[in-house]
Amino acid sequence: MSGLLVAEAGAGAGGIGGLVIMYGALFALLYFFWIRPQNKDRKKMSAMLSALEIGDNVLTSSGFFGVVIDIDEERGGVIVEFGNNKNCRIPMKKEAIVEVEKPGAAEVAESKQDSKK
Repeated sequence: MSGLLVAEAGAGAGGIGGLVIMYGALFALLYFFWIRPQNKDRKKMSAMLSALEIGDNVLTSSGFFGVVIDIDEERGGVIVEFGNNKNCRIPMKKEAIVEVEKPGAAEVAESKQDSKK
C-alpha cells in the first residue's frame, strides 16, 4: 500500500514539473512572437518621431498627407499643413504621425534605382 502512495506522489511531482516546463515554453513563445516585436516597433516609432524636422512629409493615422511646418517640443505636438491650400494648418500630437518621409529621400531612392539599370 505504501508503495502505491509513493508511486502516485512521484507521478504528481513529475506532472507539476511538466506543467512548469509547458508554461515556461508558452511564455517564451509569447515573448518572442508578441512582446519583443511590439517593443521593437515602439522603439522604431520613437526614433522616427524624435528625428522629425520642419519640412518633412508625413502621413497621419487618419490617412492625410501633409508637411510639418512647426514643432512644439513643450506640448509634444506639431503643426501640419495639408494640401495646396496654405490656410489648412492643423495642430496635432506627434503620436498621430505614422510615416515620415524626408523631402530629398524620394529623389535619392529614384537615383539608386536608375543606377542599378
